[in-house]
Amino acid sequence: MSMKAVFFPGDKKVEIREVDIPTPGQGEVLVQLKASAICRSDMSLYHGTSVFEGTKTGCTVPGHEPAGVITEVGAGVGKFKTGDRVAVYLAVGCGECAHCKSGYKMFCKEFKCIGFDSHGGDADYMVVPAENCMRLPDSMSFVTAAVSTDAVGTLYHAQKRMNISGRDILVIFGMGPMGGAGVMIAKGLGATVIAVDMLDERLELAKEVGADYTINGKNVNVQEEINRITKGLGADAAIDCSGSPYAENDALDCVRAHGRVAFIGESKETTIKPSQQLIRKQITVMGSWYFPIQEFDEIAEFIVRKNLPVEKLVTHTFKLEEAEEAFRMFDDRETEKAVFVW
Repeated sequence: MSMKAVFFPGDKKVEIREVDIPTPGQGEVLVQLKASAICRSDMSLYHGTSVFEGTKTGCTVPGHEPAGVITEVGAGVGKFKTGDRVAVYLAVGCGECAHCKSGYKMFCKEFKCIGFDSHGGDADYMVVPAENCMRLPDSMSFVTAAVSTDAVGTLYHAQKRMNISGRDILVIFGMGPMGGAGVMIAKGLGATVIAVDMLDERLELAKEVGADYTINGKNVNVQEEINRITKGLGADAAIDCSGSPYAENDALDCVRAHGRVAFIGESKETTIKPSQQLIRKQITVMGSWYFPIQEFDEIAEFIVRKNLPVEKLVTHTFKLEEAEEAFRMFDDRETEKAVFVW
């Protein structure tokens, strides 16, 4: 039996190959894909510049935000059965170290990433360890599930660590899918949200998913606007989803004394002013990345209970056969969140 799968030979080339449907081994399951989301980090594979070892030759199927139905279970799998609806956790660890046992598999010394080091979800079927499967609520769509793994899960975990609540005015910088997810989570937690971006259409979406205020940094002074909205007190908390040094500095500058800041957007290097921005304000700054696997039940339950409009983050859906166009449009930023659907 064969299936279709996406491969990146490098240099923005996309190949859809016919390959054999894989067989689940000990402790593994076969998942028939129903939705697989494209992420900005896939672009390194698409361009052929990925840092992941297993991906240099274009022999790995991409897709690290998949959801689908289990169609076959391997030996020794007790918790899952054929027909179970699941999303897939992207980090595979050794299973034995303190990090794996704490649920933070991505900190494992042997960390491997699905869709980079091992075959991902941009295919009709994928084999994954059963312990990486996360059960879906009956009412949750596969598209919501796929987007929930990375965008919603990451922002939920960050805001939980920041103790965001109805007492807070929270500023979120960067209104891509991560920032948009951050807005709806903050609203679900009761916070007042200020969304900042340079693109009006992204700020429109931020409004649609619940932002109380929007600021276009191209047209106005961001700090002055935040000051005006907070009546000179500054924000209680800020999250940067952009990775831009300007936004990271704005995040540090806009919070009041004892403020909290989280950096989520990937960023190699930024210059900050520790005395002025951190020390003299006694603020807390954290980096936040993904979420521990056991938290997914809580994340999914929150999405359903608060009726978060997760699918509004998705601007385009594609069939797997349209992969070449899908990745080209995503790379050219003609789409926001894009998802393959079956």
